[in-house]
Amino acid sequence: MQDIFKIFKIDIHESNKIAEQINEPHQHDFEELLIGNKGELEHFIDFKSQILQAPFISFVTQGKTHRVRPLPKDNECDIWAIRFRSEFIAETTFRLYSSFHENASFTMPNSLCFDRLNVICEMMQDEYLQAVPDFSVISDLLNALFTMIQSERNKQNLNNDETNKINGNTFRSFLKLLEIHYKEARDVNFYAEKLFMTSRNLNNICQKILHQSVSEIIETRKLTEAKNLLVTTDLTIAEIGFELGYNEKTYFTHSFKRKSGITPSEFRKEMEQVIQSK
Repeated sequence: MQDIFKIFKIDIHESNKIAEQINEPHQHDFEELLIGNKGELEHFIDFKSQILQAPFISFVTQGKTHRVRPLPKDNECDIWAIRFRSEFIAETTFRLYSSFHENASFTMPNSLCFDRLNVICEMMQDEYLQAVPDFSVISDLLNALFTMIQSERNKQNLNNDETNKINGNTFRSFLKLLEIHYKEARDVNFYAEKLFMTSRNLNNICQKILHQSVSEIIETRKLTEAKNLLVTTDLTIAEIGFELGYNEKTYFTHSFKRKSGITPSEFRKEMEQVIQSK
């Protein structure tokens, strides 16, 4: 996507058009928010497939492997699609990564909150369609939209402690560094030195926030990318391991199985069956 922001609606005609196209699991270089008013959404994300009944919210972070199929229900489909670059609302986007990390989608009751989301979407679209749109206005509206969504998640107890997880500046800095270096063979000492602190202190912060050590968080990030590469590329197991900083295929396979319960080859076959069955 070349634009920094884009908003459009998926109606029944667009839904039918998407159904006729080749639709493979893929990754975006942008963030995407889907707000479903009517219809259904078949969503393959986080390496599982689910069908969401409107009204629903689904946020797809940049780089996540996913596939969506908007579907009509009772001959109706009405879904807002909002796409934007992470730098458009940088700080908000960063907070969203934690909240939606393993819970990309959720349904919402038909409520005043959902009505307000639609009003904000209409305001953003009106501004976006101006001859010279004011993107600062759109940015503020988008921030307000996510604030309301976050509030609804809190009411549904979907965030658990995640609001508290992102309060530490050190932890945020660590996650940013991790995104840059996770494919390299780096240990806790590397990140601690970058953050001008001891390894013990960094581990304590990570344990307090995510209940995981630095090494576990690094390994989890590598595993997520490994799954993305297994689903979206034809790279061999050894090539994927090397891409992620594992010098030996056997060590990569062992680490993958220890975290996910199956080998990389088994995971790839399982995902092929999931994708082909849809």
